[in-house]
Amino acid sequence: MNNVLRISDAASLALHSMVLLAANEDEVLSTRAIAATLQVSQAHLSKVMQRLAKVGLVASTRGPRGGFKLERPGEQINLLEVYQAIEGELMPTHCLLGIPICRGDKCILGGLLAVINRQTREYLAGTSLSDLTDVYGGTQDEECEKDNHD
Repeated sequence: MNNVLRISDAASLALHSMVLLAANEDEVLSTRAIAATLQVSQAHLSKVMQRLAKVGLVASTRGPRGGFKLERPGEQINLLEVYQAIEGELMPTHCLLGIPICRGDKCILGGLLAVINRQTREYLAGTSLSDLTDVYGGTQDEECEKDNHD
């Protein structure tokens, strides 16, 4: 089943990874550990994490005990920042085709698209990483534990 709201794999990885890091704020998590927890490609995740590091949302540490950690506390980072770090500015659109082709003030979706865009922006801007840490329970799975203590 398709979702109405489409978020790229990269943005989804960024959002999930950042919440996982917030749930484990006192630890440095390796790409391998994050990928194992999220059950995603380590190679794709590495590229996403590099982008997050480039914009200053995460700090990276090299070496055998290296990995990623939030640059700021989770309550100071909202989902909109993370999303825009990957996708760029979230711009409201009023037409599914990108250009208004309907005549007059009418749209085949009425004002639905504007409402969805506004609500999505408000949710992303108003939700901090810390608001969602219970999604991961603040604990790591067995693979993360093993990876961080090898």
